[in-house]
This record gives sequence, structure tokens and C-alpha cells, in this order.
Amino acid sequence: MERSEVFERLNQVFCEVFDDDAITVTEETTAADVAGWDSLMHITLIAEVEEEFDMKFPMKSVVGMKNVGDMVDVILEADE
Repeated sequence: MERSEVFERLNQVFCEVFDDDAITVTEETTAADVAGWDSLMHITLIAEVEEEFDMKFPMKSVVGMKNVGDMVDVILEADE
């Protein structure tokens, strides 16, 4: 899977989870950049991303993610 495809699919998940079609995620996007992205929404987001990509994030990966680029890295590693 290409990095650009992961971003396209992630962007759709973010728009659905946060009910905001104007969201466009980038490598540097963090919780501070998305209205409503708090700890509870983070859990929802992780669950929806796991469902979209048919994978499970290791807990150490979830804790270590600093931005969406890190999330993409973990998704691509799981796809290998």
C-alpha cells in the first residue's frame, strides 16, 4: 500500500469520526490541530482506523504516536 493511499483513507476516517468534511490530515497533524480531538475521541479514532485498515495497533505504538505521520508509519509496517 502506498503512503498516499493511507493518507486518503485516514482522511476519510478523520472526517467521519470528527464529523467535519473540512479536515485534511498531513504528516504533522496532531490532536491540537483538530477540534474535538481529546482523549476519548482518540480512542474512537484508533478503533475506527483499526477497522478501516483491518489491523490492531500495539499499545506501545499508540502511546508513541506524536502525529498522523507516525500513525501512517505504524499502518504501513502492519501492512508489510
